[in-house]
Amino acid sequence: MNQDKPIFSPTNRPKVYLLSSVDYRPHLADRIEALKPTIQQHVDIVGVDEDYSDDLCCTGADFVIVLGGDGSILRAAKRLGNHQMPVLGVNLGKLGFLADISADRLGESLALIVKNEYCYVDHLMLKVQVFRDGEKIAEKIGLNEAAILGGPPFDIQKIDLYVDGKMATTYSCDGLLISTPVGSTAHNLSTGGPILRKDLQAFVISPISPHTLTVRPVVDTADRVYEFIVQKPNESTSIVLDGQVIAKLCSTDRVRIERAKSVFQLIEVVGNNYYRTLREKLGWGGQFKKGL
Repeated sequence: MNQDKPIFSPTNRPKVYLLSSVDYRPHLADRIEALKPTIQQHVDIVGVDEDYSDDLCCTGADFVIVLGGDGSILRAAKRLGNHQMPVLGVNLGKLGFLADISADRLGESLALIVKNEYCYVDHLMLKVQVFRDGEKIAEKIGLNEAAILGGPPFDIQKIDLYVDGKMATTYSCDGLLISTPVGSTAHNLSTGGPILRKDLQAFVISPISPHTLTVRPVVDTADRVYEFIVQKPNESTSIVLDGQVIAKLCSTDRVRIERAKSVFQLIEVVGNNYYRTLREKLGWGGQFKKGL
């Protein structure tokens, strides 16, 4: 977590770039348009991208405002790629675990940012590479998780895990997840994996429906290199990164996953904290919010 590096000079009015997913969520267009006057009270809008097609590395913006939900945040992280900049997530969806600023608190939050009453949290990202016969055939970075998933005919997958080049184990399971702390509250959580605090420098490896009951999720440092080989993949077995298929896998493929050089920076204003988010968004205390 960083608190000593201001996003912009206090003598200048902040410049922001707006990202939204109007291209596949057109019902958000009116809500976003209605929020623009509130945004312009505090900052200057230097650009708007409604389909994540713009090159954001030369916009001159101090930070990005993502208007949507957690899916929009993941899309923004992917679009920013190796040119990450601070992001403020505004929740126009349902859960809003990452995009945790509500629309009615946007003006208040921007006022706090202008007064330098914020911090931004560095989130670990992962890099996925696929090698076939020694040649790299795919490479992507992501924020949430990489998953080895088998489709039809839905056979049990035997997946070898190597850590720093050394054989660790062979999983017999329906699939396998390797998640960042951000991704630990997504698919990993639904498979019974642990929640990792979002600023930890660690990955969690979670088998999906393991054939052996003694197999449990493993948490290890993000400074290691993790490699996976599927022994007998079926015709649909794939490596998927943040919901996007990177490659279909053959038995000779080696999937390498490690810490990405890029770091996703999420702005956190005064009054928000991690455990409050867990409590309110995940229903800690036994009561879920209505409508989730």
